[in-house]
Amino acid sequence: MSSFDPFNIGTVPVGGPAPFFILGPCALESEEFAWEMAKSLKEIADKTGIHFIFKASYDKANRTSVKSFRGPGVEEGCRILSEIGKELGVPVTTDIHTAEDAEIAGAYIDLLQIPAFLCRQTDLLEAAAKTGRAVNVKKGQFLAPWDTINIADKLRAFGCERFLLTERGTTFGYNNLVTDMRSLYWMRKEGLPVIFDATHSVQRPGGLGGATGGDGELAPVLARAAVATGVDGVFMETHSDPANAMSDGPNQIPLEFMEDVLVKLIAIHHAAHG
Repeated sequence: MSSFDPFNIGTVPVGGPAPFFILGPCALESEEFAWEMAKSLKEIADKTGIHFIFKASYDKANRTSVKSFRGPGVEEGCRILSEIGKELGVPVTTDIHTAEDAEIAGAYIDLLQIPAFLCRQTDLLEAAAKTGRAVNVKKGQFLAPWDTINIADKLRAFGCERFLLTERGTTFGYNNLVTDMRSLYWMRKEGLPVIFDATHSVQRPGGLGGATGGDGELAPVLARAAVATGVDGVFMETHSDPANAMSDGPNQIPLEFMEDVLVKLIAIHHAAHG
């Protein structure tokens, strides 16, 4: 199996002996909420000994309904995330949606995330790569795992060698996704750093009519399977009160369960790959 040269995103090693984690709420609901979540996750990370990147989105630009909450916007959102990262000593990540977003976020954010619907947008990939930041590209729900090689080639052509490819499920009929664990193996076999997104893999896109539904209780289940299969990192959204989350509530893991979930995932990694 091919491999890539390990690298760091801030203090977080990619390609090390254990997977790292991308954790945080779906949306930047408020500055106070973001700080509360980040501090709680930092405590859990210190207790469990994991490396993590804090995640929250400043703009949910592809919501099902025009009436849905979106967020504080790129400049305010990046300011909040940057201050959290500096204060807590953790790298931060957020979605970007345009080349202009990439330029702004690149001044503040350690890991720029490309949403799945935009994974083939060459101009956006180029803009993200040219910031010099690490880039995480969500694999489109419409792509085969081997199609991600073309995404990797684009990023490399634009000078980006610190990038991640994230599996987040594949469209399976209407309002449903399925995760093929073979995808993780095939992408890693190509020497690509692979992340598994447990949260969005259990979505039911548009399944609530005006909003996306999901099977959040299955997120830890799929995460366990992914870690056993072998991944470089795991992406999990979490919320202190998922039932009242402003975005993706049905898919987020309750914060109170996160420590137990992480302990089990690390144990599975050691059992399968130790």
